[in-house]
Amino acid sequence: MNRYLTGHLPLISIFLFSLSLALYGQGFVITWLENNGVLSGMTQLLSVNELRLGLIVMLLLLSFMVFSALKIVADTINSLALLFFSKDENGALWQQMQGGAWIYFGASVLSLIAIKFIFVIILLFLIASFAYLLFVIYRIAESLTVPGLIGYVSFQLLFWSTFLFTVFYFAFRLYNTFVASLPL
Repeated sequence: MNRYLTGHLPLISIFLFSLSLALYGQGFVITWLENNGVLSGMTQLLSVNELRLGLIVMLLLLSFMVFSALKIVADTINSLALLFFSKDENGALWQQMQGGAWIYFGASVLSLIAIKFIFVIILLFLIASFAYLLFVIYRIAESLTVPGLIGYVSFQLLFWSTFLFTVFYFAFRLYNTFVASLPL
C-alpha cells in the first residue's frame, strides 16, 4: 500500500479519539455544572452553546496533546526495542510495523459512536493498543531471533507497566494529599 496514502492515519486517529473524549467530557462537565448550580451563573457571561463549544475545544486540545505525547513515547520505545533486540539497520522492520495504524483508526471511528460511554472509549483504546502490539509482534517475529523477540516483548511490557504504575502512583498520592488537606 502507498505509504503516503496511509501516513496520515495516526494523526486522524489521535484527532478522533480526542474528539470522542472531548464530546464525552463536555457533556459530563455541563451536567456537573448544572447539578451544582454553577451553570446559571456562567450563562450570564456566555451562552450555553458558547460554553459547550469552548469546553469541546479545550478538552480536544488537552486530549490531543496527551495522545500525541503517548504516540511519541510509543514510537521511541519501539525504536529502542528494535535497536536493542534486532539486527535490522536499515529500517525494514519499522516499515513492516506501519500497517498497524489501521487498527487505531478503526477503534477511533468506533469511539465516536460510543461518545456517551467513557469506559467503552477507554476500552476501545486499550483493545486497539493490545491488538497493535500483537500485530507488530506478528509482523516482526520472523525477522527476530527467539531471544530477540522475547526481549522486544519484555522491554515493551516492562516499560509500559512501569510507566502506568508511576502515573497511577503519583495521581493517587496527589489525590490523597489533596483530600488530607481539606478542612473537615
